[in-house]
Amino acid sequence: MPPPEATPQPQVRKNIVGFLKSFLGIIRILQIIFGAGLWVTIAANKYEGSIHFVLFVAVLFWLLTLALFFVTLLNKQDLVPILGGDHWLLSNLLHDVAAAVLYLPAIGVMIHKTNKYSFCNLTEYKYTCLYKVYFTAAVFACLCAVVYLLSAIFNGCRKCRGEKTVF
Repeated sequence: MPPPEATPQPQVRKNIVGFLKSFLGIIRILQIIFGAGLWVTIAANKYEGSIHFVLFVAVLFWLLTLALFFVTLLNKQDLVPILGGDHWLLSNLLHDVAAAVLYLPAIGVMIHKTNKYSFCNLTEYKYTCLYKVYFTAAVFACLCAVVYLLSAIFNGCRKCRGEKTVF
């Protein structure tokens, strides 16, 4: 029989499973996956100029989303000073709105870079071409913006109904 501290309490396990099956839990997982896809796609290849902004937005919101995900998953939002407790839903809402807004210019940058490198998308082109990389990054940026927007709308509706918890 394992020691009592090694097995999670039934209520904790129920909260974790409940969050992972909730709409916000699924959306947070998608945000983490799409955000990681974006910054790994960019970081694994040569980038310059305005792509630094896209990488900044992707990594910043990926890390913040990871933090929000684990704090909510472990139900420890009351331990977060100022932003936790009764303000946790509002904090999540502001995070999602900021992410959705900052992903819009990131999408614009990626679309611009993709169009700029569209000439090398020919089969006869023999040199290194960043078109497919930038196209993939643009798709990931669009997916990120969509899931952050969905999360912002969901949290906004919950906030307008007077709810104070995330799930």
